[in-house]
Amino acid sequence: MTVGIVMGKMVLRWAGLYYLARDRGIKDALVSSSSRRLTEEADDNDDVGLVSSGYMDSNDDRTLQQEQGDYHHIHCSRERSRAAWKIIQEYLMPVVEKEKYNISRRCKLHPDNDLYRDQEKHKFHIDINEWRCEYCKKSFYEEKHLDLHFDNRHSNLLNLTHSRCLADICGALHCDHEMNSGSKKSKCNPSAAARNKYMCESLADSCFPINEGPAVSRLHEFFLQQFCDAHSCTGSWKPFSRGHRRKTSVFYLIASILLVMLLLLYYLYIYLYQRGMKRESQVLKRISQTSRKKKPS
Repeated sequence: MTVGIVMGKMVLRWAGLYYLARDRGIKDALVSSSSRRLTEEADDNDDVGLVSSGYMDSNDDRTLQQEQGDYHHIHCSRERSRAAWKIIQEYLMPVVEKEKYNISRRCKLHPDNDLYRDQEKHKFHIDINEWRCEYCKKSFYEEKHLDLHFDNRHSNLLNLTHSRCLADICGALHCDHEMNSGSKKSKCNPSAAARNKYMCESLADSCFPINEGPAVSRLHEFFLQQFCDAHSCTGSWKPFSRGHRRKTSVFYLIASILLVMLLLLYYLYIYLYQRGMKRESQVLKRISQTSRKKKPS
């Protein structure tokens, strides 16, 4: 009987060791799977970080590195490229259109030279918290998530041969001033200001050659005053001193519509009031005439 008890204890002990080893193996497998998944997510995040990291003002802002297959990591700040495009459209193109001048394709300011222009055209802002990709019709809560979607899923659609990174000329166009308009101004760096001014003047010379006629000369002078003269630490010139495209605000449209509606209601009230007064006077006139006829002679 003692031997049976001892054997039973040994069996229970072996069974406990077996289940402990099995549980530990399952746990190790789960940990291994979880760590592998976290590693893959970290790799994806690293890829996203590479997409959005570079936004220096020099021509070294963008480097295209070909990876395995047909995929590319594009070191071109989408945010700063968007800011540069906005500045060009708001502070330069109204005057260019007024002069009826066609910017050369060789000019870095030409719309076709924006690396992200086609992707930006394929954004659809449905509502405040809804953006849609017009390539594949997927929807996102914020624009930044749609940007990451473009980087991860549609980077193969970018024209890497002929397009350029607009972020490269952000220094000349005062992108930092436009993007950080509400924040505290940083201390002016004379060497950076001189470098950006040189880049700005080079843009003016290449995009608006003064030997092509009076209209182009006026655009050349306008570009210098609008963008280049402000690249100084003296503070005597402000960026975009020559004005910008006037934008029609939503508040202005709503106020205009309400004003028109109020005017229509006012004139309708005046019309109905005068019509009622006229009818009332006619009724009184008829009553008076009837009363006169009924009086004995």
